[in-house]
Amino acid sequence: MESETNMTYEFAKYPDGTLGVFSNIGKKENNEEYIRVSFERPTKNGFDTYVVELPSYEVVLEDGNYSEEEKKNFMEIVKNGSSFFFKYARIGGLQIA
Repeated sequence: MESETNMTYEFAKYPDGTLGVFSNIGKKENNEEYIRVSFERPTKNGFDTYVVELPSYEVVLEDGNYSEEEKKNFMEIVKNGSSFFFKYARIGGLQIA
């Protein structure tokens, strides 16, 4: 059983309303640590959602109407920020004044 990743930490809010958040560190049954990085944008009928798990870079949830270009950009953000997400998940998120 995987441990829960309940806490999330905001790292970006984009002009189109997309919110970027990352989870605290979870542990899988094999003790592998993971983080989920989520992008969500409110719509009339709910949310556009794109969730990537680190360190595998597996897309674990994709729902709504993000374009292929947007999804490509999100994956680049996740890949470029991988160490950032793990670092700040370990210390409890970003301390923004």
